[in-house]
Amino acid sequence: MKYQITVAWLYPDLMNTYGDRGNIICIKKRCEWRDITCKIKELNTDFDKRELENCDILFMGGAQDRQQQIVTKDIKGEKSNIIKEMIINGTPGLFICGAYQFLGNYYKESDGAIIDCLKILDLYTESPKESNNRLIGDIAIKSYFLKDKPYTLIGFENHGGRTYLGKNLKPLGKVVSGYGNNGEDSTEGIIYKNIIGTYSHGPVLPKNPKLADFLIEASLKIKYKNIKLKEINDILETKAREAIANRLDLEL
Repeated sequence: MKYQITVAWLYPDLMNTYGDRGNIICIKKRCEWRDITCKIKELNTDFDKRELENCDILFMGGAQDRQQQIVTKDIKGEKSNIIKEMIINGTPGLFICGAYQFLGNYYKESDGAIIDCLKILDLYTESPKESNNRLIGDIAIKSYFLKDKPYTLIGFENHGGRTYLGKNLKPLGKVVSGYGNNGEDSTEGIIYKNIIGTYSHGPVLPKNPKLADFLIEASLKIKYKNIKLKEINDILETKAREAIANRLDLEL
């Protein structure tokens, strides 16, 4: 059987900073190397909500406040309801930085202004009054998204907002090096059903092939049931991970 998946790339014209496009390239290539057809559907402002039908993976990158405000106006309402239903039903997805914040209840700007978010997940984000007080640098977290064993996720963070999770929401992992969600509680990102939210730019998937495969395999299992991805050679990805880990004086 020839397998095929479709990735909904939400707002690539506005939400695409710090190399987030590389996550799409990574998913597509890792599918191609396994002879899986991967279609990328670019959904920019004013897209028809019906375009989300038959999409198997959701992806949205990060952006600055101005772009996020434009997207907020476009995505609210029926589009966000469809996305929420997809998430609840197990559709896998990756939401980076500003997109991750979007999933929560609100974003409080440094001047105190409140921006309503999609209220899909129980989290909120606040920006400190000092605009130069950003959380920047390489980050490593110990994550259990694979369930049976820990996996060290490597990334690069650059964000002013501090995100706080509700008591029933699980973080993607525990910070080993870096700042994470807020620089206070050693959490980074979220994992809810098959949705990943994270502050890791860079992009995150090429440096963490197991995370890319988690998204691909989850989408295939929903569509085709019992699926096990074929192993591929990740020697270059491993070397990239080791180079960053060495810089952080960590063991993978």
